[in-house]
Amino acid sequence: MGKVLIIGAGGVGTVVAHKMASLPTVFTEIMLASRTKSKCDAIAEKIGDKRIKTAQVDADKVPELVELINSFKPDIVVNVALPYQDLTIMDACLETKTAYLDTANYEPLDEAKYEYKWQWAYQDRFKEAGITAILGCGFDPGVTSIFTAYAAKHHFDEIHYLDIVDCNGGDHGKAFATNFNPEINIREVTQKGKYWENGQWVETEPHEIHQPLTYPNIGERESYLIYHEELESLAKNFPTLKRARFWMTFGQEYLTHLRVIQNIGMAGIEPIMYEGKEIVPIQFLKAVLPDPGDLGENYTGETSIGCRITGIKDGKEKTYYVYNNCKHQDAFNETGAQGVSYTTGVPATIGAMMYLQGLWKQPGVFNVEEFDPDPFMEQLNKQGLPWVEEHNVDLEL
Repeated sequence: MGKVLIIGAGGVGTVVAHKMASLPTVFTEIMLASRTKSKCDAIAEKIGDKRIKTAQVDADKVPELVELINSFKPDIVVNVALPYQDLTIMDACLETKTAYLDTANYEPLDEAKYEYKWQWAYQDRFKEAGITAILGCGFDPGVTSIFTAYAAKHHFDEIHYLDIVDCNGGDHGKAFATNFNPEINIREVTQKGKYWENGQWVETEPHEIHQPLTYPNIGERESYLIYHEELESLAKNFPTLKRARFWMTFGQEYLTHLRVIQNIGMAGIEPIMYEGKEIVPIQFLKAVLPDPGDLGENYTGETSIGCRITGIKDGKEKTYYVYNNCKHQDAFNETGAQGVSYTTGVPATIGAMMYLQGLWKQPGVFNVEEFDPDPFMEQLNKQGLPWVEEHNVDLEL
């Protein structure tokens, strides 16, 4: 059906390559590229599918990206590299008139701030070029936004209150490790909290607001209000929302390590001089922490991520909870990656499938909730991320 170029050979790239290789009628040719070609070669060898080609590319350099895209001629580029590289990859897609998909929005390298304005600014150029850009097609953002769109389409006349709840109830056996790129993860969870209420953003101190929530198959976990990027697009695309928040669970040991890292300056993003060389503390920290891609083998437990929604249907108030639970060991057994990589990589694969099948294909830049959620929701059940819905239950929030 189509050719795809995957950029990024970390845990998520591993999952995307595995899942695409398992769908040969959809993804007829696959190329996996990253700065380090040997990582791509190792993934391709493990999958054992000769359709997977590999290449070296520096995703910070538009000319290199353009050269690779022009040589392989993919129908869509799936960006599972770093959020810092979103714009260079989008620039290359514009220059080559190739569709684009990512799992996380752009974040400047020198500022711990991520928002969609930089990518939304590409709307006119992508539209004029006649190509599609699909933003935020991981799990959160991604599936959580599609869950919201599905709820709005089928279960509500108006959505008023949205709480996205993200629990990792797993145990990787490490004293401290992050489940995806340490630099991105630490920047994300140490920034100030923020949520949407009554038409404006309300800012909080990091981890200031928290409460216990009960997660299916996992139980009660302390959950912390943090800012997450899908809130920005959901507040824009669902104007009936009176409040939208995002909650994530953290263990006390994780938070203790995080406080120490911050207190001693290792979470810093400003360069410092060390022995005559300029280094960024958080990038050095990333180099000494466990690789998220290596956590899967001994990872036990599961994740539980979903949307708890209150709104109006036929003039009556209604509550709705839709979620997915993913076992780390199941993810590892299938793809060699842990559950957090799996829950990001599977939706990226489905999003690319939606494009190639012509279901999510129109000129411009779109967040996933702007497309029809139904075919995507159907594929979640088929591709390893089945979802559960509960009606008129206590949402705890």
